[in-house]
Amino acid sequence: MRENGQSQTLKAILGLRSMILNGALKPGERVSELLVADRLGISRTPAARALVQLREEGLLESLPSRGFVVASFSNLDFFDAVQLRGTLEALAARLGAERGVPFAIISQMQHCTEQLDLVTDALEPGSDLSEHIRWNDQFHDLLLQCAQSTIIKRSLERIKSLPFAATNTFTKSLTSQYPNIRFQLMLANEQHHSIVEAIQNREGARAAALTLEHACSAWKHARSTVLEPLYSYFRP
Repeated sequence: MRENGQSQTLKAILGLRSMILNGALKPGERVSELLVADRLGISRTPAARALVQLREEGLLESLPSRGFVVASFSNLDFFDAVQLRGTLEALAARLGAERGVPFAIISQMQHCTEQLDLVTDALEPGSDLSEHIRWNDQFHDLLLQCAQSTIIKRSLERIKSLPFAATNTFTKSLTSQYPNIRFQLMLANEQHHSIVEAIQNREGARAAALTLEHACSAWKHARSTVLEPLYSYFRP
């Protein structure tokens, strides 16, 4: 069965992001459409879209002569980006709880957590995580909508251009080959359930604390399984 354009683009984004996070592409190394297409077995159009997306995330830098290179980072850059996003999402959760969230948004968030439960339960070694990524992205988009704030939405769009601030930056590298990946994803979704419950119960402080802890948990797991092996590559 042929993959559609959207799934090809997602494959390109996740694959290229994984190559950078796994150290297959090192800081300063030039990256082209042809290289991405050849390594991932895709056409050049989704490869080009992936290059643009990862430039927006800050994982790639544009060259004056056209083209891209892998950017360099310190371990503090990783932490700060995750903390910034978590802090802004925590604010969205608190404001949503305090102001009240439309039932339709709460219902959609609950549906996302239910789907994530099903996807996680079905995980096996080597499983494709694209379905988990899709539902997780949707949950975090809905979490932002809870604040019903254009200012917060614009601020998060700016933050997402920082390296490693995108919601699923680490997920592709935390493949289901890791022995504890299923447990970690289950824990993350339990936090999703608790966040929705706090927002629905109008518990602003609790919703904010749970959301920030959710971001910190993602950071801690990524640090131990993905980032520590990469520090030798990304230290300035």
